[in-house]
Amino acid sequence: MLAKTVHQSKSSLASQAIEEFLTVQEWHIQAIKEGIEAADKGDVVSHKEALAELKKWGKRAS
Repeated sequence: MLAKTVHQSKSSLASQAIEEFLTVQEWHIQAIKEGIEAADKGDVVSHKEALAELKKWGKRAS
């Protein structure tokens, strides 16, 4: 039904979905690598600092 609604073939939609999935996966892997490199260099924050930052985010969303 989606294919008809957006006037694309099922194979075109499947190809687009796979491309988008792979793009997200590549980004995720790169972000993990960067995080590991930062941790290896000691560029980290304490658990307490991380929680404080997350609480700020929650207040902004309210």
